[in-house]
Amino acid sequence: MSRLAGEKCVACRSDAPPVTEAETRELKPQIPGWSVVERDGIRRLERVFAFPDFAAALAFTNRVGAIAEEEGHHPALLTEWGRVTVTWWTHAIRGLHRNDFIMAAKTDALYRR
Repeated sequence: MSRLAGEKCVACRSDAPPVTEAETRELKPQIPGWSVVERDGIRRLERVFAFPDFAAALAFTNRVGAIAEEEGHHPALLTEWGRVTVTWWTHAIRGLHRNDFIMAAKTDALYRR
């Protein structure tokens, strides 16, 4: 398990700096299944998780939602038959923060359970 999964998110203000390219290169290997994508000019972390059916995908979506509420940091979730697309970014800074990498690692840990 990534050491990031054991970290807690910190409150993120609109003046918090986004992660730098160097920080992204350092953090990204800890969440190998994730891609850095840019959509609407905003860098995000995104991963598609596969499941045997809709019920399993929905159960995973609910588990991700529960940790998001617990941490106070919320993703975009697209639940479909047999798959869930999870996208993390920090709305307040319109980009990536360390919290997004932490939550990606926590999402991976949920998937492995």
